[in-house]
Amino acid sequence: MKINIILNLALLVLFVWNCAGNTNEKPSESSTVVATEGNSQLEKEHELFRAGYADSVNLGLIEDNTFKSSSRRIATAEVGGAKVSVNYGSPGKRGRVIWNGLVAYDQVWVTGAHWATAIEFSKDVKVNGTTIPAGMYGFFTIPNPNEWTLIINKRYDQHLADDYSDAEDVVRIKVKPENLTNLVQRLTYTITPSGNKGTIDMAWDNVKVSLPFEVI
Repeated sequence: MKINIILNLALLVLFVWNCAGNTNEKPSESSTVVATEGNSQLEKEHELFRAGYADSVNLGLIEDNTFKSSSRRIATAEVGGAKVSVNYGSPGKRGRVIWNGLVAYDQVWVTGAHWATAIEFSKDVKVNGTTIPAGMYGFFTIPNPNEWTLIINKRYDQHLADDYSDAEDVVRIKVKPENLTNLVQRLTYTITPSGNKGTIDMAWDNVKVSLPFEVI
């Protein structure tokens, strides 16, 4: 009898602990996994992970001191009848020097964390006059204090920029960074629609850059 009681109590404690520990780690109903079917490594890297944590940090609701890893997030929007999404790792500032510190100037950057940032268009788009067929692509940048190079690359299935090759670039454009007055603590992508045009915006720390595109 005592053994059964002890076992039941142990199971109850385990159940409560699992529920509390996994509250923020499961994707919501609206979340999706951006991955190639059957590719377990890519599914693992691109699965949404603590996506709401970064929003809470950026809104000032919590301090960024309980989760030191990079959460996996997704930004989605409909632009000109096309679904556009960005799946990315969201590192935190956490008091560090970001530009020309954690992120080097004049070097190719994954523009996120861990697995490559993946941009997906459900329809063909144009970027700087170049037609980009519907599909998923890697997004990389070359930061600079005065001018950034934004890159759409054929390969999204890669870790950081370890296997990046400019021979696989689809398009490159140069843009001026925008200086922000309010710091963005966790790297964040947003998609801003305007008719059949839009921008994919990346903001972190005191910098924002935007990739303009047009659905065709």
